[in-house]
Amino acid sequence: MSDEPVTQDEAVEEAQPVEDDRLLRLAADFENYKKRAAREREEYVTRANERLVLELLPILDDLERALAAAEEHEEAQLEEGVRLVHRSLDSLLQRQGVTTIETDGKFDPHVHEALLSQPSEEAESGAVLDVVQKGYKLGDRVVRPARVIVAE
Repeated sequence: MSDEPVTQDEAVEEAQPVEDDRLLRLAADFENYKKRAAREREEYVTRANERLVLELLPILDDLERALAAAEEHEEAQLEEGVRLVHRSLDSLLQRQGVTTIETDGKFDPHVHEALLSQPSEEAESGAVLDVVQKGYKLGDRVVRPARVIVAE
C-alpha cells in the first residue's frame, strides 16, 4: 500500500463490489421467501382438502350401504339410505359455508343462468319460472349459477 490519498473514483470502485454482493443476497433472500410462501400456500390447500375429504368419507360409507341395500332389493332401505346420504352431504356443505342460490322472483344474471325463456300469462317478464339445476354459493362467491327458465 502506498501513502497516497485515495481518490473518490477509487473509493466508489472499492464500494461497488460490496453493494453488488448485498443486492445479490437481497435478491436471493426474496426468492427464498417467495418459494417458502408458495410451499405454505400449497400446504394450506392440502390441509383444507384433507379436512373436507375426512368429512366426505362417512357420506361415502352411507352411499355404499344404500347400494348394498339396493342389491338385496330392499327398496324402503334404499330410499332411506339415499335420503340419509342427501341429508349428510347437504349438512356438510352447509357447515363449509355453501348455500343454495334463491330462485324465487326476478332473474339475476349474477347468480342465474337462463337456459330458456318462454311466454307466461301468470308471471311477469323476467321472472324465474322453473329451476333446471340448483345453483350454489360459497360465502359470497357463486360456485355454480342456478340454471333457470325465465318468463318472456
